[in-house]
Amino acid sequence: MIRLENVSVTYAHEGGTFNAVDRVDLEVKEGEFFGIVGTSGAGKSTLVRTINLLERPTSGKIYIADKEITNLKGKDLSLLRQSIGMIFQHFNLIKNATVFDNVAFALKASNTPKPAIRPKVIELLALVGLEKYEHKYPNDLSGGQKQRVAIARALANSPKILLCDEATSALDPDNTKEVMHSLIKIRKTYPLTVVFITHQMEVAKSLFDRVAVMSQGRIVECGSTYQVFSKPKSAEAQKLLERSLSFALPFEIKQHIGELYRLIFKEECAYEPIIAEISRKFGVELSIIAGNIEYINNKPLGSLVVSLRRDLDEKMKSDVLFYLKEKAFVSTYKEI
Repeated sequence: MIRLENVSVTYAHEGGTFNAVDRVDLEVKEGEFFGIVGTSGAGKSTLVRTINLLERPTSGKIYIADKEITNLKGKDLSLLRQSIGMIFQHFNLIKNATVFDNVAFALKASNTPKPAIRPKVIELLALVGLEKYEHKYPNDLSGGQKQRVAIARALANSPKILLCDEATSALDPDNTKEVMHSLIKIRKTYPLTVVFITHQMEVAKSLFDRVAVMSQGRIVECGSTYQVFSKPKSAEAQKLLERSLSFALPFEIKQHIGELYRLIFKEECAYEPIIAEISRKFGVELSIIAGNIEYINNKPLGSLVVSLRRDLDEKMKSDVLFYLKEKAFVSTYKEI
């Protein structure tokens, strides 16, 4: 559905040049929910905006359904953008227009026949759970409701592709869940390919089939969401995982615990009593500091933060860690 070949976006910067996107190759399959994650300044927004040419690539080629679009202009570019919906972090709703008129605006702009506008708007508002809000104004809505109106508007012209630029970043956790539930519902009822950029790892775990990790304008890792979160290969992916699972330990606890390790257990190992096995096999007790099991792509992923005693000799510590690494992805735990 979407293919980027050696795409770069370069800006003049302090007498030199800055590569916001640097030689990116990427392919998104039809019907896929594809995520692009990374810290601020990684190049995510610039990259996603090349797909509908809001950002023109300095070099490289972009294909939609095997048709190169890189140099489209005028009417051809307008037709392309009608097939690509986009939602932004800050909603971009018309403040003095009702919810109904905000969604209808996209239909009027594409010259939809007037008799077809109302039934289409009502259908879309029902899809995002806002059918009772058609006469409300944006100032009457929560952040999550505003974003769902923006989603309905983005879907007005039945696009093949939906681009989401940090669509949940301005929302609190409850409103984020509202938007995510709407997107999950849309996925079940609407043929759509979604490219969603975010720095929120909970959103990535819940929504994406596959995920690309960006750093300094490059794609440094790409794979199934489960694979990237269960066994991250790149330093950037490991940092993002650490941030998503980080918590602050009280000072009083730190005084009584040894070295901390994070263990990520995938699939069948998520259910195994590995800590009990360590105790039986080595006669060593691991203190469990925190832990949980979650599901990504319908597969279990377990995580634990454990403490090894300070007085454990190096040989025993090495043996315990070697055994754990056969069962789990192991990293030193650091507070972020």
